[in-house]
Amino acid sequence: MALDSKHRARLRAKAQVLNPVVMVGHDGITEGVVAALDSALTDHELVKVRFQAFKDRTRSLSLELEKATSSDLVATTGFTAVFYRKNPEKRRADR
Repeated sequence: MALDSKHRARLRAKAQVLNPVVMVGHDGITEGVVAALDSALTDHELVKVRFQAFKDRTRSLSLELEKATSSDLVATTGFTAVFYRKNPEKRRADR
């Protein structure tokens, strides 16, 4: 699902107060990181991911995580990325 600019802006605003839930460390994107992000997206819909290593590749690794979790990359800022995936069983995060 492609996000339009208004939807993306609302999600970015909501994400400002969130703490990172998933951390990408020295091992990079592992099955554990993908599973943790997938679980967090199911629970919260809007999730921050912090890159503690590979800081020079934040954008490219975020795109890999987006594809692996079937989510939308909302934004990358510094060493942090924000992901969104709608959960039809929950109230939407962007309201």
